[in-house]
Amino acid sequence: MTPIITSPVELRQRGFEALVASLGWVNAVRFLQQYETSRHDYTNERDQILPNWDAATLVRLAREHSKSPQ
Repeated sequence: MTPIITSPVELRQRGFEALVASLGWVNAVRFLQQYETSRHDYTNERDQILPNWDAATLVRLAREHSKSPQ
């Protein structure tokens, strides 16, 4: 069993090392960039920006878009 890591510094270091071992340097960095902290409220912004479509409307529009010439 792996001992519990109590130091935040060690946890970040070992976590990043595990990501690099699994994904490689470039993909590990790209993965971490997805979780960048922000002051923005994504849920609130999403609700203001995106239309309030139901699933049927979304599927219909996606099908229409895929049929249109690119």
